[in-house]
Amino acid sequence: MNNDKLLHIEDLQELFVDVQTQQVLSDQKTFVDCEPKFPVEVILYEYSTQKATDDFNLKNFVTTHFQLPENKGLPESFIISATAEEHVNRLWDVLTKYPEESNGTLIPLPEKFIVPGGRFREIFYWDSYFTMLGLQVAKRVDLIESMVNNFAYLIDEFGFIPNGNRTYFLSRSQPPFFSLMVELLSEEKGKEVLLKYLPQLEKEYAFWMDGAELLSVVNNREKRVVLMPGGEILNRHWDSLNTPRPEGYIEDTEAAEKAQNSDGEIFRHLRAGAESGWDFSSRWFADKMNIDTIHTTDIVPIDLNCLLLHLEKTLEGIYKLNGDKGNAEIFRDKYVERKQTVQRYLWNDYDKMFADYDFIRECSTGIATAAITFPLFVRIATKEQADATTVQLEKDFLKPGGIVTTLVTSGQQWDAPNGWAPLQWIAYKGLMNYGFNDLAKKIKLNWVSNVERVFMQSGKLTEKYDVVDLSLNAGGGEYPNQDGFGWTNGVYLKLKDSV
Repeated sequence: MNNDKLLHIEDLQELFVDVQTQQVLSDQKTFVDCEPKFPVEVILYEYSTQKATDDFNLKNFVTTHFQLPENKGLPESFIISATAEEHVNRLWDVLTKYPEESNGTLIPLPEKFIVPGGRFREIFYWDSYFTMLGLQVAKRVDLIESMVNNFAYLIDEFGFIPNGNRTYFLSRSQPPFFSLMVELLSEEKGKEVLLKYLPQLEKEYAFWMDGAELLSVVNNREKRVVLMPGGEILNRHWDSLNTPRPEGYIEDTEAAEKAQNSDGEIFRHLRAGAESGWDFSSRWFADKMNIDTIHTTDIVPIDLNCLLLHLEKTLEGIYKLNGDKGNAEIFRDKYVERKQTVQRYLWNDYDKMFADYDFIRECSTGIATAAITFPLFVRIATKEQADATTVQLEKDFLKPGGIVTTLVTSGQQWDAPNGWAPLQWIAYKGLMNYGFNDLAKKIKLNWVSNVERVFMQSGKLTEKYDVVDLSLNAGGGEYPNQDGFGWTNGVYLKLKDSV
């Protein structure tokens, strides 16, 4: 595909800045998703000549020169189903997008795919794994395979999977679930699938480990790799740009204006928070109530490193399958070393919990989040650690509507009282892995009941849920709660189908 004619938002220069800072459109994501109706140089010339005139109206200029994206709801002909399960299965076709040309920021993909819904009109990386769980239950293997092929295409085209298929996402990724996607597809189509995607899995790993050879005592961080105090290597979230996110321009500039004692990297910290998928959460803040204290790139996250453990284990298994003993041994050693390093730095022995590690301060963050279940999900927790995690999960995180994301109510959408579909599945599966079936089923029941309750009231499945007070709707963050919704649909179906 020819991606040369795609729009890079910085090409719009001061027009972009003016539209976003003057908040001409209610959602900062709307303008960056527009398609220009004329060549960019023509639009910029007309803007420079018209903006100083007395009757100039910026919003009218935008609507004249750009095709605004539609924030599509359900088609008028779509009749709300009697049950949430029926509704989800009918939504797959509504949320399916097909290959199309673009002269905007949308990166065309070669095959069909599921979008989350609402303002999210493109594929999103880690969302898609949880969507695929539901597609597996619905026996839509065709869609799973198409989406995996699209991600393989993005890896081949750009060297990694971006946050989503937009040009303004090309500086960052998201939690690396590609190996889990390939594993899921192999469950349906056999082990040869693993061999098919080996080149892309290798490239995915190379992306996350890029810069490791440059690490030293005097340079203990490079891109997404960090040299730990004992000389080991773990990973962090990062972004190659230190500028406001185009889709969150006004929010980022306001946070930067309020930032005190900043290291000059606040935009990179914000972007790295977006790469984490937890955008945003007190998990990344020095002061848990203030986003202007965000310091994401200082933090080695437990969930990210668990996912990379899965990728290393997957690569080891594929090399064994392929008869490549040398590479199998290399990745077995990488897996063992990372596992030991995670145990050393990301298990907080004082609090008896898994937690992120602040490598600048050289200590655990001590912040409790639902990410504590990832070591159980990838089966690296000891029995004692799993026992302690389960006690903490039941005592602090289990709520009437599911698992709460953090124990802090900050107004950020990835904090209490909100619960999110992916973390319900990670917790459920992790607990089942270690035989804590009763608690796993309690989480499943609470979450599924919450989703069905909201559906019966509104006819919608939404992006996130208030899991603490079931009389309230979820809120917080930079935009309203969205309906659709890809990963909620997927996790809901998968949990309904799970014993």
